[in-house]
Amino acid sequence: MVEALGLPPGRHTLSEVAVHAELTRATARRILATLVALRYCEADGRYFSLRPRALGLGLSYLNALPYWGYAQRALEDLRNEIGESCALAVLDETELVYALRLPARRILSANLGIGSRLPAYLVSLGRVLLAALPADERARYLATVELKPVTRRTITDPTVLGHELERIGAQGYAWIDGELDPGICGMAVPVRDQSGRVVAAASINTISGTLDEAAAKERFLTALKRAAHDIRSQTSASGHA
Repeated sequence: MVEALGLPPGRHTLSEVAVHAELTRATARRILATLVALRYCEADGRYFSLRPRALGLGLSYLNALPYWGYAQRALEDLRNEIGESCALAVLDETELVYALRLPARRILSANLGIGSRLPAYLVSLGRVLLAALPADERARYLATVELKPVTRRTITDPTVLGHELERIGAQGYAWIDGELDPGICGMAVPVRDQSGRVVAAASINTISGTLDEAAAKERFLTALKRAAHDIRSQTSASGHA
């Protein structure tokens, strides 16, 4: 419901909210009344819009991630060292959600920020997270996901994607070149908690055509893995599991 209210133009009628949230009008009306009472949204005639208080919902999630504060510092150091855009993301069913994004000046993709979502199969962050799924969950994902071609390079065959995820799991990183945007390539590695479970992924992105996978591995991989290790070790040192 909150996501539906946040869609452009930022103010919606009851009917519009119900359609966007895929709810009945009666259910949408009850939820909107609760959100108004809790001061997460306000009503102006027929229209409903979010209030600043709603911003705290997203921040509460980020603050609850034990590694988020450490990731911000680690990725800032990584961006300063490499000079390229860096990001951290988590998996939400079939989509990745950005928890951090630190763009470099020469990549101007301002449409992606904290909370932005993308189909997981399209970017290196998502493929690292998919590769870390238990085998049965990964098989179920491959059997049901709709792989839409976004560029001519996008993998659209579930079998091919499955083999790629196996390769990523074995080698410990993902590399994608031009599958979401023909002008951008990226490398990602897993971020693990103290038990070894993959809880997020960290990435570096740069302009496509400036280097291939071998060159990217030589230039980025050591620094990227070090950042992921720093996030894990700093989280451990703080007493979080």
